[in-house]
Amino acid sequence: MEAWIYGICLVLGLLFSIFSAILGHIFGGNGEVGTGGHAEAGVADSGVPGTSFFSPTVLASFITAFGAAGLIFSRIEATSSVWLSAPLAALSGAVIASLTFWFFNTMFRKTQASSEARVAQVVGLPASVTTPIPAGGVGEIAYVVANTRYSAPARSENGQPIPAGKTVRITRMVGTLFYVEPTP
Repeated sequence: MEAWIYGICLVLGLLFSIFSAILGHIFGGNGEVGTGGHAEAGVADSGVPGTSFFSPTVLASFITAFGAAGLIFSRIEATSSVWLSAPLAALSGAVIASLTFWFFNTMFRKTQASSEARVAQVVGLPASVTTPIPAGGVGEIAYVVANTRYSAPARSENGQPIPAGKTVRITRMVGTLFYVEPTP
């Protein structure tokens, strides 16, 4: 009887994985589900794509591994008892699910590098005023981080006008607005 249960788990897990891959390819798999539009984001709400331990992919890998290991353990003489094969199958499923969880989170973390500069890298850098900054108003600056040129809206730290072409130093950021001061 337990062989049927293991077989059903194996088949259902594999079918779910196959249909998910096919439907994800056909429909793009980018519906606004989870965090940041990633269906695999699970229950996390950090805004960073990743896989929850309770995501469909991790659960399907557990069910598939449970079924496959259960079939194997139920065929081995020493572990053929359901009292041995079921815990060993569950342990095998947990190991495979943990590896799946680790793999996807590692992959997401390494592939989600941003080309935008971090605040800590920007403060103190020199920049060039590309659009004049009027007194009390907003202009635009250009700066370079890691050999990439960026432009951003900027205000003068002391509220004084700064002409285009002037070199400035970035003193702080508030949201997406940069505050700058002229360099001597």
